[in-house]
Amino acid sequence: MEKTDILVLGGGVIGLCIALRMLNSGREVTLIEPEEPGSGASYGNAGTIAEYAVLPVGSPEVIKRLPSLLFNKNSPIAIKRSEILSLAPWLIKFLYQSMPKQAAKNAQSISEILANARLRWEQLASQINGCSLLNSNGSIYIYKSKSIYDAGVRDIDHRKTLGLNAQMLSPSELQRLEPNISLTEGGAAYFPDCAYMSDPGKMMKLLLDACIEKGCKVIRQSAKNVDRSKTGTEITLDNKSKILSKHLVVSAGAFSKKFAQQVGDNIPLDVERGYHVEYDMNEPLLSRPCCSADGGFYMSPMTGRLRVVGTVELGGVSPQISRHRINHLESGVSNFFPGIGVSNRSWLGFRPSIPDSKPVISASRRGNDVIYAFGHGHIGLTLAPVTAEIVESIIIGGEPPIPIHEFSVQRF
Repeated sequence: MEKTDILVLGGGVIGLCIALRMLNSGREVTLIEPEEPGSGASYGNAGTIAEYAVLPVGSPEVIKRLPSLLFNKNSPIAIKRSEILSLAPWLIKFLYQSMPKQAAKNAQSISEILANARLRWEQLASQINGCSLLNSNGSIYIYKSKSIYDAGVRDIDHRKTLGLNAQMLSPSELQRLEPNISLTEGGAAYFPDCAYMSDPGKMMKLLLDACIEKGCKVIRQSAKNVDRSKTGTEITLDNKSKILSKHLVVSAGAFSKKFAQQVGDNIPLDVERGYHVEYDMNEPLLSRPCCSADGGFYMSPMTGRLRVVGTVELGGVSPQISRHRINHLESGVSNFFPGIGVSNRSWLGFRPSIPDSKPVISASRRGNDVIYAFGHGHIGLTLAPVTAEIVESIIIGGEPPIPIHEFSVQRF
């Protein structure tokens, strides 16, 4: 049986950042990932380091809009009707977390873990030679009408109470920042402190290369079973080989739930199906990521292309792409760029979603031989460096960078 000090189960951005952090501490690390490390949702996102994403998905407003979520195919948050019964336990918990008191508590916790996310990514990018991929000229929420803008003002005022730096823009001020966008009646919110990646896939490759250079062993296999024993945590792989580790870190994103169950922790994790389409172009149409506030999608300028990414579809890990969701993204971007034409490619990925929108970053109930680091939803890219810091503190017994009780498995 092969042995290792730290075994990281899952090679997305969370797993890669944890692996690199522990390698920098002089620990022996093995990483298991059946696909190309850094692919999946770590590659297919909007590329934003979203310190402004302080509000949970669940809110009192979501409760008011529940009929639309269930029956309107164009809703930014949609539920596959065929999956409603299997989603029911998760949805009940989600609706509870959307109540005013719970939503406010969740927002406070999310704002605390988001603090200094940009600084942490700047430090990490410098370490892996990725500074050229990190841009720091902000991000924008666009409001297409005066009524949506007025609702946006209330939203941004709420976020400001949580420490957010934001500026409201008139339509003419928005046009000065992004002259290619068709004028809107509403205006925009500008987040000047936001950073974003011009190519998340390349940043993931730099992370992987840095891990390998420091001695990380990467195994391209699926993990099947996790068994705890007095001698360590034993992981059985798809090819029936086994690895014994002193510490197991479960960071398998949307596929993490079964491993936690095998350890003895039942965590309410479900899956958001996320989409993007891309338009190849030599010159970018935008200078920074711009989000359609009512459409629920981002338009992100990336190297050689415009990526349009977003909307939430609750409904499992089937690889079948919903053509309607692709059409929704294509139709949405054409409202801002009428002559953009047909997209060059489309993509589907899976995000791990917890009802309270807070990740699980903690030791298992049985001890710190198994550590969880998953459930980051839409802000996994943003929170990867601080998650790695927290995991390191759990393993070595140090002081975490923030209070972490709100992210513990004990809350379920």
